[in-house]
Amino acid sequence: MNNTTITRVGVVIYALVIGFFGVNHFLNASGMAPFVPAFFHGGVFWIYLTGAALIAAAIAFLIGKKTRLAGLLLAAFLLIIVLTIHLPAVINAPDEAASRVPLTNLIKDTGLAGAALIIAGISLPVRSRAL
Repeated sequence: MNNTTITRVGVVIYALVIGFFGVNHFLNASGMAPFVPAFFHGGVFWIYLTGAALIAAAIAFLIGKKTRLAGLLLAAFLLIIVLTIHLPAVINAPDEAASRVPLTNLIKDTGLAGAALIIAGISLPVRSRAL
């Protein structure tokens, strides 16, 4: 397999994972609502909105349209989640055992943000890439 095929397979797998997370927001909105920070008023509304955004990013990656924008916005969203939800949960965990799940989510979402940035970067026209 050449690099273009490998990259495309990776993007499709990533898009399917992100799409799954988006659908999960709709299926489990009430369970996720308590994790929305208090300064974001609206609770479940934000869960639905972010679910729709995740699905939109997945579609953009799958069809190859607005991929750079989708990757940048997805990375920004994930890093906001890391900083406003996962990091405070790790810091405020009462003990090491209680910090394991939020720490895992922090690392997962940071990695997913990095992959979104890679997708945004590879979507540049060839003439714009640094050699």
